[in-house]
Amino acid sequence: MRSIRIGSGAGYSGDRIEPAVELAEKGDIDYLVFECLGERTVALAQQARMKNPEAGYDPLLEERMRAVLPLCAAKGIKVVTNMGAANPQAAARKTAEIAKSLGLQLKIAAVIGDDVLEACKAGDLPIMEFDGTIKQLGNRLLSANAYLGAGPMAQALSSGADVVITGRASDPALFLAPMIHAFGWAMDDWNLLGQGTVAGHLLECAGQITGGYFADPGYKDVEGLARLGFPIGEVGADGSLVITKVEGSGGVVSAQTCKEQLLYEVHDPTSYLQPDVTADFSQVRIEEIARDRVRVSGGRGARRPDTLKISVGYIDGYIGEGQISYAGPGALARGRLALEIVRERLKLTGVQSSELRFDLIGVDSLHGADVSAHANEPYEVRIRVAGRTENLREAIRIGNEVETLFTNGPAAGGGATKSARDIVAVASVLLPREQAKPSVQFVEA
Repeated sequence: MRSIRIGSGAGYSGDRIEPAVELAEKGDIDYLVFECLGERTVALAQQARMKNPEAGYDPLLEERMRAVLPLCAAKGIKVVTNMGAANPQAAARKTAEIAKSLGLQLKIAAVIGDDVLEACKAGDLPIMEFDGTIKQLGNRLLSANAYLGAGPMAQALSSGADVVITGRASDPALFLAPMIHAFGWAMDDWNLLGQGTVAGHLLECAGQITGGYFADPGYKDVEGLARLGFPIGEVGADGSLVITKVEGSGGVVSAQTCKEQLLYEVHDPTSYLQPDVTADFSQVRIEEIARDRVRVSGGRGARRPDTLKISVGYIDGYIGEGQISYAGPGALARGRLALEIVRERLKLTGVQSSELRFDLIGVDSLHGADVSAHANEPYEVRIRVAGRTENLREAIRIGNEVETLFTNGPAAGGGATKSARDIVAVASVLLPREQAKPSVQFVEA
């Protein structure tokens, strides 16, 4: 039976580049997938594109492409990525420019059509996370991008693309597209698409399934995290799957790492909604068959949803923040006094905020004062004051008050920092799938 090997070259925008190079060099892979687009990332990319029409794609695109394209071209490895973010066409043009500079002749495809801002503005779509509709966001609305499925990417591969660059797409779809292309799977073969989605879901976060994010010293020990290898999925035409990694690379692939990743970000394992299929993970079986080799089977699927999930980015006010540290005997008491001073100063000076936090980092900032009250007193502590405001001016004032503790607060404060910025928030709406019209454009290098 024919099979393909898919390497996962990144699990987020700022991920390491060396493991992807290792996959291309030593992984004997057919496809190298870079999953680099988070929910907020695309909204921030839209902001960048508003300032510069040639911006809005992943900031590490050039570095990644220069690192892997020569290897991939020499070995016939196809690259699939969502590094296009808010501007897949510009990303494709930049990749073509890089390929030419490296003396490579490549066919590069941009998948467009995930930007559905105008379609969303035309409808009064309810927001899933809180009461309200998209129209109520008004001029705070930044972006609306549909999670596209695997179809357009598979189409690009079938048309001869060496590199496929998309914007917002379902993370598993990046991996499902090579399977559909390589094996000719029908877009309504729900069980094959369901098992392929299992594979994509396991591979999408790269180092998480090879021991990164998994490690917990003394409980779940993982060797070689500084040279962590990224995963490879060996996929058969029948959807059969083995997860492995490059021999000798750091980390581990085990039943436990695969089970943790399988459950990652899954609400209902019987109904994992994707643009291509409603996947069912409830009968998945995981079996260690050798060192760093895990067989995964039992994924199923049902008809795809009639709507696409839309990631909506909007400005949700501003945040002002200040931090300062105290150390030595009495550090905790001085930190608490510093917080009380800032709390009173914000009232005295009339800083307008809708929400404020006063944290002792390392003492009570995660679980609150009640849970943390019985901990031993620390030798050092860092205070943090943060607030949400309606404008940038008020946000700046919060950090300024923390900074004044240098000479107006308890003894021996140091390392003060302050910042103020807008808050890019993300919400979700559902859009009838026919209102998103994806297409493929090619750039020759």
